[in-house]
Amino acid sequence: MRTEEQADLAAAVRSLLTRTTIELETGFDTALWSKLCNQIGVAGLEVADTAPVLEELGYSLAPTPLLTSLIASEALRGTDASDLTDRIEAGEVAAFVTDGPVLYGADATILLAVTEAGLVLLDSVESEPSKALDPTLRFATVSGTPTRVLDPDGAAALERARNALLVGVSALAVGCAQRALDMTVSYSKERIQFGRQIGSFQALKHRMADMLVLVEMARSAAWAAAAGELAPETAAEYSTNAAHQVAGEAIQLHGGIAITWEHDAHLVFKRAHALRQLTK
Repeated sequence: MRTEEQADLAAAVRSLLTRTTIELETGFDTALWSKLCNQIGVAGLEVADTAPVLEELGYSLAPTPLLTSLIASEALRGTDASDLTDRIEAGEVAAFVTDGPVLYGADATILLAVTEAGLVLLDSVESEPSKALDPTLRFATVSGTPTRVLDPDGAAALERARNALLVGVSALAVGCAQRALDMTVSYSKERIQFGRQIGSFQALKHRMADMLVLVEMARSAAWAAAAGELAPETAAEYSTNAAHQVAGEAIQLHGGIAITWEHDAHLVFKRAHALRQLTK
């Protein structure tokens, strides 16, 4: 269950998210990110409180670097690196570098990695943008030189980062799935076929009811993982699979309009697919 404070936080974030924004030049909506950091302080929250924010961002499909900054913040938790966490809280983009494409790696000014020396800060960074199926996400291959050891226990830092990724992705997936369900239910009330709203057909009611069950179970799993009551791996697997299935159903139940570029259904489906890949 969300606390009253978390519900208020989600509502505050929701008030800023009025439309889907895709800003390809910078990779994310810089104006929105500034408001989220400066007005609400989302970059300084712990995992349990960041999850409701990510659920709202998942619903709107808003491109922001909150997930990657959360991952970096959790990797730094317990270390003597307050200078870096202060910068992250102020809105600087941080990323955790792995062997594969790094989410917002080309936009990050704080880059962390795990080497034989432990968790390290990278300098002399080079990045090469990578194409992504989801236009609301941005990736890059990143390399750099370790300049500062932040935590000699690299395995522990990596586990903190991994858990933050899984919980964060779970929350994003729930928001994405809810968006798919809501747009489908709304469309079913507007689309007329054979002189009736298609939402009145029993077969479609059953399919939308199944979508609702998937969304609610995914939400329960995501919230439990954020509260430390469920393994992050379990929540991420269920939530991302549910989002993928619900997004696919949304396209089917919308019919031909859902495969047009102008409709948001393709963005929802691409985001659902991308979230599954982030947990691999």
